[in-house]
Amino acid sequence: MNQLSFSVKAKNPAVWIIVVILLQAGVKIWALIREAIPFNADEAVVALMAKHILQGERPIFFYGQAYMGSADAYLVAAGFWMFGEQVWVIRLVQSLLYLGTILTTMWIVARLAGNPRAAAISGLLLAVPAVNMTLYTTASLGGYGEALLLGNIIVIAGFWLVDRLKSIEEKKTSVKTSALPALILGLLTGLGLWVNGLTLVYAVPMLAFVLYTVVKNRIWPALVFLICFGLAGVLIGALPWWLYAAQNGFQALTGELFGSAIAVEGGSYALRILNHISSLMLLGSSAILGLRPPWEVKWNVLPLIPVVVGVWAIILYAGIRKVSRPFPGRAVLIIYGGIALTLAAAFIFTSFGADPSGRYFLPVQIALAVVAGFVAADWAGNKPAAGLVIAFLLVYQLVGNIQAILQNPPGLTTQFYEPARLNHQYMDDLIQFLDENGETRGYTNYWVSYPLAFKTGEKLIFVPRLPYHPDLRYTSRDDRYPPYDGIVSASQRIAYITSKNPVLDRQLRREFAVMDVTYKEAEIGDYRVFYALSAAIRPEELDLYSRQP
Repeated sequence: MNQLSFSVKAKNPAVWIIVVILLQAGVKIWALIREAIPFNADEAVVALMAKHILQGERPIFFYGQAYMGSADAYLVAAGFWMFGEQVWVIRLVQSLLYLGTILTTMWIVARLAGNPRAAAISGLLLAVPAVNMTLYTTASLGGYGEALLLGNIIVIAGFWLVDRLKSIEEKKTSVKTSALPALILGLLTGLGLWVNGLTLVYAVPMLAFVLYTVVKNRIWPALVFLICFGLAGVLIGALPWWLYAAQNGFQALTGELFGSAIAVEGGSYALRILNHISSLMLLGSSAILGLRPPWEVKWNVLPLIPVVVGVWAIILYAGIRKVSRPFPGRAVLIIYGGIALTLAAAFIFTSFGADPSGRYFLPVQIALAVVAGFVAADWAGNKPAAGLVIAFLLVYQLVGNIQAILQNPPGLTTQFYEPARLNHQYMDDLIQFLDENGETRGYTNYWVSYPLAFKTGEKLIFVPRLPYHPDLRYTSRDDRYPPYDGIVSASQRIAYITSKNPVLDRQLRREFAVMDVTYKEAEIGDYRVFYALSAAIRPEELDLYSRQP
């Protein structure tokens, strides 16, 4: 019976594509209906960029971060143009991108690896994924959904090029036939470099596989075509990247690409590497396997965790044994393993290892689904429990999603740093209060500023010039959109909005007293508003920041 059910999967791919679409849509729609995904600042920046694009602006990168291209904002702008400037449109764009990722993964496994049964299983595991994947493929952080889809397309283009190279080696085609796929692979790699550097974890193993094919089969004449047309593709695909570099310098751009924005760690490089390994093994792996939500260490169905870990350990062991000997589709399995290993190396050896929030691990989750698909497809023929194992993983991952959706706040939040994890269910009350009191300009922190601006159609502009850290640390990088500075500076009536920061609240009260400024104060959920100020005092006139060494 189990063998029959899996053979049906192989003969009716359209049925399983429909099943995958319905399962994925069901998870996303339920989360959105429950309003379980807070509209946080990073997503609000994407929304504001999309709004500004429709107004004629042409940003090259995510506001204030020159390592993540604006492709996501352009796609959201198209959604806004069709459906209006609503938060749900952003989530629709991300959900469609992820659906494309699932379907291309299934196509790769079914067609390139010749294993429709494994494709169906991989698709099911991605349709009802661990909560980490659900979160970061629904809420936008600027380019991660595009990176996953573009990464799969890079894999497809790479295998197309490898197939051409093998035809050349067998003397079925001329060397010139490698030019077009090399150009397209380079184009996609360059585009990925601009869209989101995460695509490099796909490009690196794919390019290594292409080079391996050339060396192994001694196709030296094709090497010239690969280099020339591949580099031309990279130059064209990454054209926005090169334009920005020409205007602002390569050093700043490459620094951003390798994590300078989050390079806040102290200690020796060796110590940092050890910390990154620890984060990957403890925080990363637990989020990847769905043992906990990425924003906190709270275990999902604690009694089942040993079973889940054991199941995945068996799957990985079987996958390693499988890849150690030839079989149809072996190259696909090796490539996805290479993707996971490349990401792990990037996490360990670059500054991105200081941020174990979960979004960097998305390619690993896709790789695991592919491995599980191959292994479970093998088991289906001689192990009756294969279907039960996949069903168990699906149910466990579904339960993790349900727990996160029902526990709101925090819901499915992108904030793993507790002081920045705000209950934005009170945002409408804050907007109403500010509107009723005529407070349309002022100062706040990053996590309040941009959601407030987008949700009010930029009627309420509060510049992120206040610290949100309890120790009053602040970076000017929080101030992402300079035109807002001029708007607030020109206003002679301002207010201050803080959030979950009693130390800053006390400091503001002291500073206002020193400056002989009268004010009123109101608490609205996690927000605290200092309003009706007797003078327009600016943050630079107040002692509000910690003294950094």
